[in-house]
Amino acid sequence: MASYLDFEKTIAELESRIDELRETAQDSEINIDQDIDRLRAKSDKMLRDIYAKLTPWQKTQVARHPERPHFKDYVEALIQDFMPLAGDRAFGEDQAIIGGLGRLGDRKVVVIGHEKGDDTASRLKHNFGMAKPEGYRKAIRLMELADRFGLPVITLVDTMGAFPGVEAEERGQAEAIARSTERCLSLKVPLVAAIVGEGGSGGAIAIAAANRVLMLEHSVYAVISPEGCASILWRTADKAPDAAEAMRVTAADLKQLGVIDRVVAEPLGGAHRSPAAAIAALGSALGEELDALAALSPEQVLADRRAKYLAIG
Repeated sequence: MASYLDFEKTIAELESRIDELRETAQDSEINIDQDIDRLRAKSDKMLRDIYAKLTPWQKTQVARHPERPHFKDYVEALIQDFMPLAGDRAFGEDQAIIGGLGRLGDRKVVVIGHEKGDDTASRLKHNFGMAKPEGYRKAIRLMELADRFGLPVITLVDTMGAFPGVEAEERGQAEAIARSTERCLSLKVPLVAAIVGEGGSGGAIAIAAANRVLMLEHSVYAVISPEGCASILWRTADKAPDAAEAMRVTAADLKQLGVIDRVVAEPLGGAHRSPAAAIAALGSALGEELDALAALSPEQVLADRRAKYLAIG
């Protein structure tokens, strides 16, 4: 059963009516195809109109949609011969960040990303995509492997932020995030990051300090969640829509500010409505960016990344 967001209630009602008509058609000889087509056209127009003027807060809700494609979906569709590597060789394994070796088309790559999970059991297993220090240390280990063997790195970001629990702080969460960010910046191979859902705080930038940063059209990227910002400024999370507006969290805003380099269009109604199309679009964009960076020497890769971040602000 499809999951609708609050601002999609009118669309949900139309879709429900279409389903009722289809069920009626199965039990009747009356041809109601024209009625169904009319309602479908009305639903598509309504969807197009709503998504053409989403507010930043509504885009945040779309970015968090439970049916949006996750890391495992992108890897399954885009990366051939994927071989996951586990553990940080210091403490243990963190399922919130997954990474390994594979091929994007004909190109060998290292892929790293947050995995949120798509049901209760998998969300608990992956800690809702909120990584602990061992997750970021695993990411560092994979980036060092990529540097050693001259393999470009792809990172897929989708996290509310790093895990804020006591045990994470005890194991050096801030240090692990800082070192992961540092490793991104020091890589001598191309690094392309894509924000595919939420990009929250240091938990996101730790694997997204890349030569090229892409964002899916309805993803969001910010130093703190709108709810967190609202709680600090207004002492209530109810002001999250106002915070999202002020923070400029959307792909269009961040492209204008120079924080990201490219916005990847999503299918009508968001990536959750047509995951295959969204994944294919991102795969093409990643390939194009890696092709553009392939001709750079290690020194040029470093200089390119340095220039990018010095230019921000």
